[in-house]
Amino acid sequence: MSILEMKVPSPGESITEVEIAAWLVKDGDFVEKDQPIAEVDSDKATLELPAEQSGIITLKAEEGDVVQVGQVVCLIDMSAAKPESTAEAPKAENAEAPKAEEKVVEKPAIVEASKEEKPTSYASGTPSPAAKKILDEKGVQASDVTGSGKDGRITKQDAQTASVAAMGSGTSGGSRAVTSTKLSMLRRKVATRLVSVKNETAMLTTFNEVDMSEIFRIRKQYKDEFAQKHGIGLGFMSFFTKAVTRALQMYPDVNASIDGDYKINYDFCDISVAVSGPKGLMVPVVRNAENMSFRGIEASIKNLADKVREGNISVDEMTGGTFTITNGGVFGSMLSTPIINPPQSAILGMHNIIQRPVAVDGQVVIRPMMYVAMSYDHRIIDGRESVGFLVAVKEAIDNPVEHLFNGDERKALEL
Repeated sequence: MSILEMKVPSPGESITEVEIAAWLVKDGDFVEKDQPIAEVDSDKATLELPAEQSGIITLKAEEGDVVQVGQVVCLIDMSAAKPESTAEAPKAENAEAPKAEEKVVEKPAIVEASKEEKPTSYASGTPSPAAKKILDEKGVQASDVTGSGKDGRITKQDAQTASVAAMGSGTSGGSRAVTSTKLSMLRRKVATRLVSVKNETAMLTTFNEVDMSEIFRIRKQYKDEFAQKHGIGLGFMSFFTKAVTRALQMYPDVNASIDGDYKINYDFCDISVAVSGPKGLMVPVVRNAENMSFRGIEASIKNLADKVREGNISVDEMTGGTFTITNGGVFGSMLSTPIINPPQSAILGMHNIIQRPVAVDGQVVIRPMMYVAMSYDHRIIDGRESVGFLVAVKEAIDNPVEHLFNGDERKALEL
């Protein structure tokens, strides 16, 4: 028998432990090499753990366990033969013994069931033995729990998060169930960082508004040609990223961080872009954005956003930004005060675009307007720099042809 001990690999520098967020296979399953077998949470990202070899797997850790990098979390019996397909078994005996076929169909169901259960325990709404024990201890009826397991069975996790519905004569008879779900390691780390920002920085926010008319015109005029030539859409983020990198070069103290008694200035602009994914908000980094074209920025952001949404983003791709852009407008936010992403010293918040009446050259006109907010650490960024920075962003968005395109739209868009 040849047994492989699978250990937790290091997700990145400085990470010493991870949490088993979910097993994607069951104990005793046959797994193929490189097949994802688990999702693990670090304090920076959620990553998939692939099988290192093919064979029968034995789990050595449970969901929710915090394990050290290098710790054995499962065993793979590489000498075990891959089981025959359940679909082929009935065909082999079909011609000779129809009754025997029924037995063959039933056997795979027993293999999939828990060793302590009968096949019928996998019926919808039926708890596993471990789940039943937990429900009995809580006094919760299985009929009040929605199972997330195969065929609707109630898993141990379902039982752990279930609670008794509070009933009383004054209620309307509707569900009053309360569930308790442990925060992922990533979410707990984010929570700690956000609280530390509020407690350890002198954070202030300054506001302004930008007129999106020219950007609307440029996108409408060139979006089809841009997409046809570059194979990617022309969105708002490239305009704002370009406006931010220009403003950072004009106000270098905004592109800085504090390290003890020292201020660290960066001569490059690594822009963190907030992206909402299935595991929460992540901030992958566009490196050296100050040297990128509109096409390069759009391609880089799309690539990183796809990785976040697919759960394939790496820790390195989310580390080392010098300034962050977040767009709450995609969710309908009109105005907000974004929180600084440490160790950075400033963040720009974009918001939704609303057709509003504004005064232009003494006339009231309707324009697509957006509020923008910049939160900054007042310990190293003074009011002059913060307000000047946001005004520079406004200038570039209000008049991109002059400030971002150098008067040549087609050349800037590489058309």
